[in-house]
Amino acid sequence: MKILVLNAGSSSQKSCLYQIDDNLSDLLEPKWEAKIDWTYGEGIAELKVKTSRSELKQELPTSDRTAAMSQLLDTLYKGDTKVIDNLAEIDIVGHRVVHGGDRYRKAVIITKDVTDEIAKLASFAPAHNPVNLEGITAIEQILPDVPQVAVFDTAFHSQLPAKAAVYPIPYSFFEQGIRRYGFHGINHEYCARRAAQLLNKNIESLRLITCHLGNGCSIAAIRGGISIDTTMGFTPLDGLMMGSRSGSVDPGILIHLLRQGYDADKLDKMLNIASGLKGISGLSNDMRQIVAAKESNARAQLAFDMYVRSLCQHIGAMLVTLGGLDAIAFTGGVGEHQPPIRASACEALEFMGVKIDFAKNANSPVDTDIATDDSRARVLVIQAQEDWAIATECWKLAKVQ
Repeated sequence: MKILVLNAGSSSQKSCLYQIDDNLSDLLEPKWEAKIDWTYGEGIAELKVKTSRSELKQELPTSDRTAAMSQLLDTLYKGDTKVIDNLAEIDIVGHRVVHGGDRYRKAVIITKDVTDEIAKLASFAPAHNPVNLEGITAIEQILPDVPQVAVFDTAFHSQLPAKAAVYPIPYSFFEQGIRRYGFHGINHEYCARRAAQLLNKNIESLRLITCHLGNGCSIAAIRGGISIDTTMGFTPLDGLMMGSRSGSVDPGILIHLLRQGYDADKLDKMLNIASGLKGISGLSNDMRQIVAAKESNARAQLAFDMYVRSLCQHIGAMLVTLGGLDAIAFTGGVGEHQPPIRASACEALEFMGVKIDFAKNANSPVDTDIATDDSRARVLVIQAQEDWAIATECWKLAKVQ
């Protein structure tokens, strides 16, 4: 079965093609990977394609996402990056959809009803759901007879207990759908299952903290394979300090700014685009640049220190929720590639006997336990595999159709 995965963001479109045969195996490498970057230049998109045999990089003189998507799909069966003979070989297409609201608690085959609901939920995730819909619409136009699947970032957190899901505001708002939804669920769930594999343990027996650290950041407390708490909330803005998002702030600040003349759009831009590492350092939302600059730049050092403080505070909250810890996993661009962040977080857990092997930590480990033998909890670095997780959900749904 050939499965195309689309992972759309506001500034990029990532795609992969997997081939999964009769039995669902452990992680497979994609046969083809592609990415469109919409930030390359005005009216220009950058396309990058990679297969086991070749790579392609070119500029696309268009800002039309459907046209760019068509050119991206052309590279599947044309030129040096060809891996199939024609698009008709694609059996199913899977999409990451950020917000599934209360209704979608698992992956579903996309119908008109599903797309209508994703569109309604765009008011909850305006930076994400609309571009997810664009990818769905593009495939409908290019591959009209191929079934499509929506895999929701919120689904894994849909079993949060009421005490974690309900905000301490009038209950009538919860009845209107204003609640903690949580995000990055596709990767949190994958990491929990991968952690169980790496530890050779039954997932039902484990208390896990998974730390998804990238430009967007979230932590989940997972007991018995179920998310029981998470840091992101009604939107992906809540919780940890992030690359350009503030994370949790005193809501009184926002009331104050509204009274000073800010409107909703200004607040949105400030909190989502101009805050976090970028807002504090004045340099970048990229942790690599912050780490490189912090020795000589006081604001970069402050941004790093604030990020670590936020991470440690939220890990502590998840630890209390779990009532103990068997393993903590770091994933995402920062979680996988920044040893100082992992070391700082684990240093805060030394009081409960968590210890890491600093040599292992420094060597860019992948799917590895970096804890010392005598550590009271394991410390894992797990490569994010959202696309593979989406592909496996497609395979499972296709098998029951």
